[in-house]
Amino acid sequence: MTLLALGDYWWQWADLVFRWLHVIAGIAWIGASFYFIALDNHLEPPDDPRDARRGVAGEVWELHGGGFYRVEKFRVAPERLPDPLHWFKWEAYTTWLSGFALLVVVFYVHASTYLVDPSVRNLATWEAIVVSVAGLALAWLVYDGLCRTFPNDEGMLAVLVFAFICVSAWGAGELFAAQASYIQVGAMIGTMMVGNVFFVIIPAQRELVRAKKDGRPPDPSLGKRGKTRSVHNNYLTLPVVFAMLSGHFAFTYGHTHAWLVLVALMAIGALTRHYFNLRHKGLNVWPILVVSAAGLLAVALLIEPKTHHASVGAGAVPVPFSQVQTIVQQRCAPCHSMSPQLVASAPRGIEFDTRQEIESKASLIDQYAVQTHTMPLGNATGMTQTERDVLARWLAQR
Repeated sequence: MTLLALGDYWWQWADLVFRWLHVIAGIAWIGASFYFIALDNHLEPPDDPRDARRGVAGEVWELHGGGFYRVEKFRVAPERLPDPLHWFKWEAYTTWLSGFALLVVVFYVHASTYLVDPSVRNLATWEAIVVSVAGLALAWLVYDGLCRTFPNDEGMLAVLVFAFICVSAWGAGELFAAQASYIQVGAMIGTMMVGNVFFVIIPAQRELVRAKKDGRPPDPSLGKRGKTRSVHNNYLTLPVVFAMLSGHFAFTYGHTHAWLVLVALMAIGALTRHYFNLRHKGLNVWPILVVSAAGLLAVALLIEPKTHHASVGAGAVPVPFSQVQTIVQQRCAPCHSMSPQLVASAPRGIEFDTRQEIESKASLIDQYAVQTHTMPLGNATGMTQTERDVLARWLAQR
């Protein structure tokens, strides 16, 4: 632990570098996924009969960057392989590898702070890390098993995969710190997605290329299988992006029923993606967007924090600021201080050294320490419910 504390500055640099790489690779992967789904949905039968005879299934004309593009898709494969042939795989691999590196740098190296919350489950740090890694492997095995069991029933498969995500969200909430539970579910879905690329899509494409090189007729089912998994990834994209952004929004992962909030927002994301998939096919099913917007509003209304001011304000004994300052100094300042004890520098530059700093950030204390209990992280400094109630009474009297 001492070695980690001494190297905290360099762990922060690793966090920066891997996060930067993760975002860049994710943009490339998601962008390619969205583009090719849109491309497939815009394809029209070729106008020239000669194109159909040479195996072209569809074509599309596009305009971008001041130039015209004509893109063709073959039913199976062209008669002769072109050289070079561009593959799309490293975007997915880099996204997952950099994401796992972030898990290590942020959540595994500092597991006692970010991954484990004794008030949720009193796990040893090594136990939490093993469970987290095992969860990633389990996600792929369950998802791939379901895909192989229901290869021709996409409706049933969607229901079962969603059910598995719901169970995973509940389980993560029962095992890990609130913020980490959302990241864990996002990482599990991301593992399912990259597993599609690594174990299904790319091997299918390799076999298609190998068959052409060997002079054998390529198997059309391979391309179909790879395309099906690509469509799955397309629907999982918006849910996993929300999970990875959720750390900025404590009112979601800090809710009493955080796992339900997570699956509701993920479902809304997948539904929204369905609208755009249909839109690319020329179907403007706008009620889907209405349902998605109504769903977001419903979630926002249902999880809106109930103000504690009215319930503790009337007739309550005034809380002296000295009592508040003592709590903040003991429970918050070990991290949020000009000279923190537990970290190299105050997270997000938030410091509680003076009365002015404490009072100016009363709304943050309210949100994170009183309403959602997401601070201190992992309750590392042992803030009690009695102390949170004192802070609530102080906030009520302001």
